[in-house]
Amino acid sequence: MSIKLTLGFSPCPNDTFIFDALVNKKIDTDGFEFDIVLEDVETLNEWALQGKLDTTKLSFPAFFQSLNKYTLLNSGSALGKGVGPLLIKNEKLIINNVADCTVALPGLNTTANLLFSFVYPDAKNKTFMRFDKIEDAVIDGQTELGVIIHENRFTYQQKGLHKVMDLGEHWEEKMKAPIPLGGIAVKRNIESAIQKKIDALIRKSLEYAFANYPAVTDYVKQHSQTMSENVMRQHIELYVNNFSLDLGEEGKKAISVLFETYNKLHLSGETVNTSSQLFIL
Repeated sequence: MSIKLTLGFSPCPNDTFIFDALVNKKIDTDGFEFDIVLEDVETLNEWALQGKLDTTKLSFPAFFQSLNKYTLLNSGSALGKGVGPLLIKNEKLIINNVADCTVALPGLNTTANLLFSFVYPDAKNKTFMRFDKIEDAVIDGQTELGVIIHENRFTYQQKGLHKVMDLGEHWEEKMKAPIPLGGIAVKRNIESAIQKKIDALIRKSLEYAFANYPAVTDYVKQHSQTMSENVMRQHIELYVNNFSLDLGEEGKKAISVLFETYNKLHLSGETVNTSSQLFIL
C-alpha cells in the first residue's frame, strides 16, 4: 500500500541534511511517498496557519498558532544551545535605545521575532523580510538593526557588521533552557499510526545522514546557494543535534517554556489555547 503526503522544509543545509535520505530513498520508506516543497521558513509558517501541507517544517510561534491543525513530531526539530539569532548593526551606528531603532526581522511568526520581543517588548519599528536580505538592509541603511539567523551568523563580520546582542544567549541565561527554533509538525487529522510512521522515517533519515557525516551530499550542495562546504558543515553542526533525533523530556520542556513566553507576549494578539496537545502521543 502506497501513502502519498506533502512535506515542506527549507533549502537550508540543516533541513536538506535531515531529509536527504528520505527524499532520495536512500532508506526504505515503507511505501510512503512524499511530494516535497522547498520554501523559506516564513512562507512555510504562513502556509501552516492555512493548514496547507500534511507535514511541514515551521517556526515554533507559527506552530503555537496552528495547534488546532498540527501536532509536533519528536524528530526533525532544531533546538540547542548557542544557536539563537543575533541582533546586529552597522559598525558606525551609535545606539542609545534599541526599542527606538528600526529593525529588520526574518518574519512575524519566527522564533527570532519572539526572542527579540522577549528582550525588547517595547520595540515597535519592525520590518519583516526574508532572512537572507537582512544583512544588506542594515548595510544599505534601510534599517538601523537586523536580526540574523541561519548561515548569516557566520558571514556578518566579514561584511563589517557588529553584534549588538546574542538573543539566544540571553534566552538561555534567563530561562535556563535550550532555544527551540523550529520543528516538524504533522496534521492532526492524519491517522495516529501514520503520524508515528512519518516520525520514525524522519529519524531513520537523520540517522543515515549522521552515519555518513562529514560527507556533504549533492542534495545539500544543490540547495545551499553559494555556501562553501565549510559553512555548510558549520550550519549542520550548529542546528542538527540529538534534539533533532528525538526531543526527549528536555526538548519538550524547553518548547513548553517558549509556549508560555509566547502567550505572555501576545505576539499574535491573543492567547493561544493551552489545552491543545503540543506533541505527538
